Amino acid sequence: MPRHKRESLIYTIMMCFTMVFWMSMYNVSLHMGALNLETIKEGWLGFPIAYLVAMCLDWFLVSRVAKGFAFRFLVTPKSSDLKKVLAISCCMVVPMVIFMSLYGALEGCVKSGAWDSLFFIWMGNIPKNFIMALPFQLIIAGPLVRTLFRKAFPEGTVLAEPAGSNLQ
Repeated sequence: MPRHKRESLIYTIMMCFTMVFWMSMYNVSLHMGALNLETIKEGWLGFPIAYLVAMCLDWFLVSRVAKGFAFRFLVTPKSSDLKKVLAISCCMVVPMVIFMSLYGALEGCVKSGAWDSLFFIWMGNIPKNFIMALPFQLIIAGPLVRTLFRKAFPEGTVLAEPAGSNLQ
């Protein structure tokens, strides 16, 4: 788990990339009815804006609320790291699915012009996204990103001075 703001930002960049990329491919596949090169192309083209939206939501809104809820109702600072990770992950997935499902519905309405269906598309997206996002986050993305993060940034190295730095 990240220990301070700089680690948290790097971790958020990595986790958002993983989750948004996977969920983009999943949603485009659902919409197009298949997973093929065309779906991957469409998913990749829509990825940058979805990634920026997800990063802003995560960093400025969802993370703070999710951690606050988790530490108020589910875990304490003395809980095991596993319990804290699971609680925070679950508390992050729920609002991110709600917001990003709205984003997907808006994107669909922009392309189709079917604005009168926005609410129904959004409500239909939420359960489809939730059943993919939660298991993917808990079983694949979370462990993968935490492992890669700690391999790339061993604890205590993010704020450390670069080796050979003689700034005086």
